[in-house]
Amino acid sequence: MGKKKKRGESEAEWEPLNIERNKEQNDVHLGNGDSQEQKKKKKKKSKEMVKEENVLKEKPTVSIALAGSIIDNTQSLELATRLAGQIARASTIFRIDEVVVFDNIGSSVDSSDPTLEDGSNDDESGAVFLLRILKYMETPQYLRKSLFPMHNNLRYVGSLPPLDAPHHLRKHEWAPYREGVTLKDRNLTSGGTLVDVGLSKPVAIDQVSGPGIRVTVSMGAERSLDADIPHQVVSSSTPREDAGMYWGYKVRYAPNISSVFKNCLYKGGYDHVIGTSEHGIVMKSSDLTLPSFRHLLIAFGGLAGLEECIEEDNNLKGKSAKEVFDLYLNTCPHQGSRTIRTEQEAIFISLQYLQEPINSVLQKF
Repeated sequence: MGKKKKRGESEAEWEPLNIERNKEQNDVHLGNGDSQEQKKKKKKKSKEMVKEENVLKEKPTVSIALAGSIIDNTQSLELATRLAGQIARASTIFRIDEVVVFDNIGSSVDSSDPTLEDGSNDDESGAVFLLRILKYMETPQYLRKSLFPMHNNLRYVGSLPPLDAPHHLRKHEWAPYREGVTLKDRNLTSGGTLVDVGLSKPVAIDQVSGPGIRVTVSMGAERSLDADIPHQVVSSSTPREDAGMYWGYKVRYAPNISSVFKNCLYKGGYDHVIGTSEHGIVMKSSDLTLPSFRHLLIAFGGLAGLEECIEEDNNLKGKSAKEVFDLYLNTCPHQGSRTIRTEQEAIFISLQYLQEPINSVLQKF
């Protein structure tokens, strides 16, 4: 018989085996860990790629900002309404995505929509008046009665020429999308809310909402008003992003010019800001090259120009217009008149001047 091994020697012989076995087990666990880690990395990378694709898919936007004080100089409510209508027309003709109306309240931070306040007071500021008319004009005709209560300052809107925008559809027209307003009634089959989209009868949507809410409804390619088939409510930007359709402009209020930039609704803010003034630089439209912007803003001043708007804003004290804007342009040099009116002339002149440079950027997307 062989000599009996001591316990220490036995453990010493088994130790390499145990180390090897533990190493194998650790390798297995480590391998599984790597696999899980790799899955997480792939998932994260996939999300980032989707996010990048969505960013690339988003088409650049063009916004304009103008001082509400341009209305203060008008001599009658009818004339003020007509001037507001011209701004709405210009915004639609040049496919503007957002109109920001700013006041000259130096230190105010309240950017809530003043048109939502109760009352039908005639004596509202030029900014609030302009905001109200612009919102009314952008809304399809068949929705206005439901969305806008009676107001003294809407007395003359019926005399304004219609915008005839792509989302202002007639009763007999069919389009992939329509604007609608939710009703109190529900669909008996699906239980979804019924929506008035300006057709012969309301359509059901795939969700439940309270009445009086404006929504964008996906109508599908084929004409069908089957109440049993619920339609999908989509973002108001979907027609623009997916179908390349111009779908009107959004309207926003800002208490002062600094709030125009600070309270921008777009993620990341405006990445290129242009100011227009007779004191700006002079160059041909064909020589102007804009950077590949995501959100462009073009600003127009009040009766005394953008310089006064900046001076009256406590948040911009000590800053010049050239410091506030990325580009400060004179879009109508050698003017014969001492003044160019924002609502009647400056907006049309400037947007036409910038049409080619803007389109050069938009064509890349």
